[in-house]
Amino acid sequence: MTADTARAAQKQTHVINPGILREYDIRGTVGDTLRDEDCYFIGRAFGTMVKRRGGKKVVVGYDGRESSPSFSANVMRGLTDCGLDVENIGLGPTPMVYFAMKTRGMDAAVVVTGSHSPLSYNGIKMAYQSGPFYGAMVQEIGKISAAGDFESGAGQMTEADVQDAYVDRMLADYQGARDLSIAWDCGNGATGEIIRRLVKKMPGKHVLLFDDIDGTFPNHHPDPTVAKNLVDLQKAVRDNGCDIGIGFDGDGDRVGAVDAEGNILWADIIMAVYAAEVLKTHPGAHIIADVKCSRVLFDEVERLGGKPVMWNTGHSLIKARALELKSPLAGELAGHICFADKYYGFDDGPYCAVRLLDILSRSGKPLSALVAHLPKMQNTPEVRFHVPAERKFKIAPEILSRLRADNAKDLSINDIDGVRVTTPDGWWLMRASNTEDVLTIRAEGFNAEGLERLKAQLVSQLAQSGIASPF
Repeated sequence: MTADTARAAQKQTHVINPGILREYDIRGTVGDTLRDEDCYFIGRAFGTMVKRRGGKKVVVGYDGRESSPSFSANVMRGLTDCGLDVENIGLGPTPMVYFAMKTRGMDAAVVVTGSHSPLSYNGIKMAYQSGPFYGAMVQEIGKISAAGDFESGAGQMTEADVQDAYVDRMLADYQGARDLSIAWDCGNGATGEIIRRLVKKMPGKHVLLFDDIDGTFPNHHPDPTVAKNLVDLQKAVRDNGCDIGIGFDGDGDRVGAVDAEGNILWADIIMAVYAAEVLKTHPGAHIIADVKCSRVLFDEVERLGGKPVMWNTGHSLIKARALELKSPLAGELAGHICFADKYYGFDDGPYCAVRLLDILSRSGKPLSALVAHLPKMQNTPEVRFHVPAERKFKIAPEILSRLRADNAKDLSINDIDGVRVTTPDGWWLMRASNTEDVLTIRAEGFNAEGLERLKAQLVSQLAQSGIASPF
């Protein structure tokens, strides 16, 4: 590339639809708000940011959606046009790309993935070797592209297969003492090939569901935080007499589980199981969970001698806080769980599965017994509903103002992310999504009557702000 060509390239500008620049990643509608051209300039802008930090090498992968190979090729073209060298590891789960970044001397990572979004969507996740990429960093992508303020160069692209290395690293932390019978639901997402390779090297009996990678998700949507998406897994566990069932989301950075009777263990309860193990080797450590998690988890961490930390929802925010506090375990109700104990601190569904199976195998007990001592709370699912964009971030301050004016002595208010109110009955939460025009509400009580009182308080507060609750 001549100097004149480089200068001309630097002057290219491209406006990226601001609506796809989310808090934690980039997510848009294929062929509309997110196209091949956008992916090139996103790669070019991110590459500019990496290069200006002194970076030289970026690893790239993609999920099984139909548009992902083309989008990935355009991202890589943008990165190499910045002068960065790119290692293409191809189709696989998001955590495999993070693994490659951490173990192969890469300065950054890019994954083309729509995660669990609807079929019409796709997106891009990015990370630095030093930590998560989110918030103002994502907005900087748009600013650089609109200004045409790009770095230029002629980087090289190579290809690498890291699948076996990734599987072997996960298995290094499996010390199972007894063979298990396990059902795995890949949901036709990006984990399929990795789980096939994993189970070939693991002892026990394995039942694989929907391990063919198919971005149309013909069986069920790949989101293990929604009960209806776990019905096939529950049936497979019961029909095959399995000890446990494991489910993943579309790009494999989230995990879900069911016990031998088909009962769902949500991510906060799974984290309670992990905490009991992790705090043995990290006594007194900070264990981080988001505001949507059950008080059962926070109380259990404290009982075990750890320091429970309630933090903002959002996997990038959780990871950033975990780095700051040197936490060995952090996660959120949505199923993003990060191990820095023995591992790299990023959210990795297959690795989390291996750690859960390791604990279960060594325990000599059924999974239900590992959580039998935990209080059985009455709770609602996470309920999400649309609100006008101009009202979204105003409702929590209104509720906080009213509650503080009431000065009720039996209320404890946490405003770290929306409003979480604790009463003698339990707690309720209202928060605004950072990425959509949506409110999230949830309530958890010690008994059914208390739960109804909590829901009534939440409904009343929303009504006073002119919002009709779906409760």
